[in-house]
Amino acid sequence: MLKFEWFEGTHSPEYRDALSIREKVFIKEQNVDVALEIDGEDDQRWHIVGYLNEQPVATSRVYFIKPNVLKIQRVAVSKAVRGQHIGLQLMQNVEKWAIEQGAKELILSAQDTVTPFYEKLGFNIANEVGYMDANIPHHDMAKSLKPKSNSFNEVF
Repeated sequence: MLKFEWFEGTHSPEYRDALSIREKVFIKEQNVDVALEIDGEDDQRWHIVGYLNEQPVATSRVYFIKPNVLKIQRVAVSKAVRGQHIGLQLMQNVEKWAIEQGAKELILSAQDTVTPFYEKLGFNIANEVGYMDANIPHHDMAKSLKPKSNSFNEVF
């Protein structure tokens, strides 16, 4: 069973789990420089870790760049569980949390290889011209959020 844990900063056991996933995915698999991946900003960010059968398999970190705009970063899913909709569940959990916190928009910087994944989730490419980040082609993406209403049909 997949379970998600949210936490803030770097002072929890879950942070070590998040870092472990990021190191495997970004540093080892994608050859991202350790200084770029471990950038000193984790202490001021919210993090989420997904656990499958109590093993950490997915993570992301987020922060508000404006009162109602949430930036999503460091989305990573362990290689062994890719293709099992773990990334989808991770992003659904992030979106739910964002709405609960009052976010009206989500933004992220997506590696070009995964822009189709984010488009299926309702994100749009925000810039025609991509750019390189950590020697990997990227595009900025954005998604507008609609807060849950209390309409009769949704309540019953």
